[in-house]
Amino acid sequence: MPGSTLEVEGEGREGLRAPEDPLDCGNSGTSMRLLAGVLAAAPFRTVLTGDPSLSSRPMERVAEPLRSMGATIETTDGHAPMTVSGGALRGTRFAPRVPSAQVKSAVLFAGLAADGETTVVEPAATRDHTERALAALGAPIHLDEEGIQLSRFHHGGFEGVVPGDVSSAAFLIAAAALTGSRITIAQVGLNPSRIHFLDVMERMGIRTNRTVLGSQVGEPIGTIEVEGCDGIRAVRIEPSEIPLIIDEVPVLAVLAAHAPSDSWFLDASELRVKETDRLGAIASGIRALGGHAADEGSDLVVAGGGLSGGRADAGGDHRMAMALVVAALAAGTSCRIGGIEAADVSFPGFVDTLRSLGVDVQEVE
Repeated sequence: MPGSTLEVEGEGREGLRAPEDPLDCGNSGTSMRLLAGVLAAAPFRTVLTGDPSLSSRPMERVAEPLRSMGATIETTDGHAPMTVSGGALRGTRFAPRVPSAQVKSAVLFAGLAADGETTVVEPAATRDHTERALAALGAPIHLDEEGIQLSRFHHGGFEGVVPGDVSSAAFLIAAAALTGSRITIAQVGLNPSRIHFLDVMERMGIRTNRTVLGSQVGEPIGTIEVEGCDGIRAVRIEPSEIPLIIDEVPVLAVLAAHAPSDSWFLDASELRVKETDRLGAIASGIRALGGHAADEGSDLVVAGGGLSGGRADAGGDHRMAMALVVAALAAGTSCRIGGIEAADVSFPGFVDTLRSLGVDVQEVE
């Protein structure tokens, strides 16, 4: 609920107790991977489970570094359910093969309880919420060209305000651009590692203005104004950009469907192991709505030319649900999007928010 307050009385890691039943992470890969990092130092056995979608996502990428620190991690053929048997940890130097903010954060959380220094060397920059929060709380964390270094640390209590999710805001920005509207989104997170999609949108012809008005627990907060759009332009997304826009690729791709020529998203194979095979889902969703797109190996190409309309299904993926609705706003005829309820995973009330902005969205059986 907007404006609600959550108060947590913690007892530190020593206060953690073995759960009686498996912990169900639902559809949240972030929950499962970060919990694995916290539980790696807990002297008991915990089973982490999830829904069928989460159970298809790769978990060895987080299990391997935690094992190197001293935890016992068992996966099910590389996936969930994942069993974590924690204990005394030692620092490690970890260089992930695939850039992942979730895996990085899990290792840093484990490093907070490890003897010695833990270092994470990223192959490409990823979202840095964890580093910012730890630094704001006083943790001995250091970032330089050698990576992220962290030592054992236990913090006390704190207060903070959770800003609006800028990845959710991306869908409203895109909707405004496609309908020729102006919008101001207030109290939204403006973490520099989360807003590269705004630079991509600028290249696509969408003019925005962002203003930082304060910060909370290391996170800048402010407003984003959509100032206008001169027509969507095609764009080429390089491999180095993908980790910084991994959650926004669906909405950027459907914007590209309304450009006059081809757009390319290069080396985006990480999208194949999200809630769905998003690389394939984006291409098939655009085609289902009368456009032209293809996933070619690890690349996505969107031919542009607009959408004529049709029926598409989100396949249980929250970001696909919202992206397909946004795509439909500028289609030649009406569109029907199945599975829109999936949007509630990350943006409860998405459809009602669109209606409040004057968008004609009708829910049918």
